[in-house]
Amino acid sequence: MELPLTYREITEILPHRYPFLLVDRIIEMELNKKVVGIKNVTANEPFFQGHFPGEPIMPGVLIIEAMAQVGGMLARLSMPEVLEKEDPDPIRFVAMDKVKFRKPVVPGDQIRFEIEPLRKGTKVWKVAGKAFVDGQLVAEAVLVATIG
Repeated sequence: MELPLTYREITEILPHRYPFLLVDRIIEMELNKKVVGIKNVTANEPFFQGHFPGEPIMPGVLIIEAMAQVGGMLARLSMPEVLEKEDPDPIRFVAMDKVKFRKPVVPGDQIRFEIEPLRKGTKVWKVAGKAFVDGQLVAEAVLVATIG
C-alpha cells in the first residue's frame, strides 16, 4: 500500500460517498497501530448553509464522524481477510465516549486526524482519536465500532 491514499483508494475501502465521505487523504498508517487522515474543510460544504449563516462552523458530530471514518480505514486495512471478501462486512459506529470539542473548525481549515487502537478484534474495534487544526487540538474522542 502506497501512501498517501486518495479519494479513489478510500472509496474502495469505505462505503461512504459524497456528501458523507469526510476523509480526503490517508497520509500515514502503521497497520494495527496508527493512522493519520486529512479532511480539507471548504466553504462549499453543504452543512455550512445552515450551521451557521454568517458564522460557519463545522458541526461537531461531523468531526467525530470523520474521525470514525479514519478509524474505519485503519480497521479495514489491518484486517485484509475482511477486504478480500466480495461483499465486505460493514463497519458500524456504535459508541463514543470522552468526546470533547476544544475549538471551532471553520472553512479553510485542514483537520488532521490521529487515531490509535485501544482494542482490536474481528468483531469490535475501540480507538482513541484526536483532531488537530494547525497543530492545535480541536476535538478528541474514544470510538467503538462493530464489524459484521
